[in-house]
Amino acid sequence: MGSLVTNSAAAPHSIPHREPLVDRFGRLHTNLRISVTDRCNIRCFYCMPAENVQFKPRHEILTFEEITRFVRVVAQMGINKLRLTGGEPLVRQNIDELVRALAKVPGIDDIALTTNGILLAEQAQALRAAGLKRLNVSLDALDAETFRKIARRDGFERILEGLRVAQQVGFERIKLNAVAIRGITEAQIVPLAGFARQNGFELRFIEFMPLDADGAWDNSQVIPGEEIRRVLETEIGPLAPLPVVDASQPATDFRFIDGGGTIGFINPVTQPFCGDCNRLRLTAEGQVRNCLFSTEEWDARALLRRGGQDEELAELVRDCIRVKKAGHGINSDEFLKPQRAMYQIGG
Repeated sequence: MGSLVTNSAAAPHSIPHREPLVDRFGRLHTNLRISVTDRCNIRCFYCMPAENVQFKPRHEILTFEEITRFVRVVAQMGINKLRLTGGEPLVRQNIDELVRALAKVPGIDDIALTTNGILLAEQAQALRAAGLKRLNVSLDALDAETFRKIARRDGFERILEGLRVAQQVGFERIKLNAVAIRGITEAQIVPLAGFARQNGFELRFIEFMPLDADGAWDNSQVIPGEEIRRVLETEIGPLAPLPVVDASQPATDFRFIDGGGTIGFINPVTQPFCGDCNRLRLTAEGQVRNCLFSTEEWDARALLRRGGQDEELAELVRDCIRVKKAGHGINSDEFLKPQRAMYQIGG
């Protein structure tokens, strides 16, 4: 799938008068999230349906060459950090080849990947060798029963093995992402923190967002990050805020004052961080989005496959950034839930 060649392989052209990607609110965009597939090997209810999922036909998904060409263009406009997502990116065959190609793009300083970890044990070594810098592994529960309730599939033990192997092959500062859902994961908060502390992982709790495929999200299911922090301080020990190194980072980070690791809170519902957002998104089928909750997309695939010039791609991205809204507005009366679920957009 990654080796398909299309007419998108037109000779690249340098972009004249390189302009940084700054929106009308003065936000500089340096971070691109790339979904490499909408397919997944589990069915977390906050992301996709349990059964009968309609995936995009394979010919509609961007090839590795198309993704790499898009990255070459935006790297000339200041994008220097990439994150590969899905779906589940590790179900994309030969994903290490894409990592290797992207690592060679001038201007790209950092490549990260978000995975559910089920296939990580088999692929960690190749990804590391290809140039992958950082790993985020989704782990919402620390027992198999709760994991299956959320994921609607088995795989908990394979994730633990993937984490072990990832550390063994040299990945450092592995982050665990845990979606917090009232009525389901309260009992997981302390065990997850203990697991992270014992094994040297950085744990981040993420508030449940309205991007579930079933459309069943309700604000009452959100466990605020502040509530989780209070639980951790009561059950484990005091937390001290860490200095903000990058204003655009989505997490508010703390450290346990006993020296036992760090905890981050991503609170898009109760404490939106849109004011410093520096992220741009590319879906698996080549649509550019300026926000996870955007209701509008820009078709890069069409340009790539009709042999469009690099400057045309650059202008498409500029058009997308120019109309980016001040925020997602989840808590406002004007909020419109995207028609596409998380797995169709890219986590």
